[in-house]
Amino acid sequence: MSTKLAAEIKDYDDAVTAIDDSLAKMGLEYVDLMLIHSPQPWDDFRGGDYAEGNREAWRALEAAHQAGKIRAIGVSNFQQHDLENILQGATVIPHVNQLLVHAGNTPTELVDYCGGKGILVEAYSPIAHGAILQNSDVRAMAEKYGVTVPQLSIRYTLQLGTVSLPKTANPTHMRSNAQLDFAISADDMDTLRNLQVRDYGEHSVFPVYSGK
Repeated sequence: MSTKLAAEIKDYDDAVTAIDDSLAKMGLEYVDLMLIHSPQPWDDFRGGDYAEGNREAWRALEAAHQAGKIRAIGVSNFQQHDLENILQGATVIPHVNQLLVHAGNTPTELVDYCGGKGILVEAYSPIAHGAILQNSDVRAMAEKYGVTVPQLSIRYTLQLGTVSLPKTANPTHMRSNAQLDFAISADDMDTLRNLQVRDYGEHSVFPVYSGK
């Protein structure tokens, strides 16, 4: 079971309350993973300075982790400077940084930085909400491997060394997404890594997809 600490919570006491409230609502003694949803509140995404608030929220997660309420703790949408901020006084290095990663949006330096710190990157929206489905180069590459574009996209994020988090409620898509018994060549990985595809359609209204 995984859940998140709301992006707006940047205070130790509020974070402690939110953690306990989450456990109570779910009727659980512990969760497997909890993440700080964003380094900034959504209405100021990539905006002001919330460094101290993030350190306070992280301190609350560390306390809950120490108490056995959370098995693993991490962050989401954190850039390198956001990670460096909480690492200053951290007693636990984030186990996870959940990031927007897909062919067409590959934050290579950030993924490498996380790897160097032992922080696992979880790649959300690996199919980019369908943004890459219509890309002719990606479609041709998928056809070359005899797979679907979603299968190619998920395999790409796995070969980057991330944990891929495709989202679907369709059982057929779930089965197809798990059929990844192929490898993308180094040259094709470079092509996908350098691709620029960021048209998220209706999802562009959300801060993480807005290009900030």
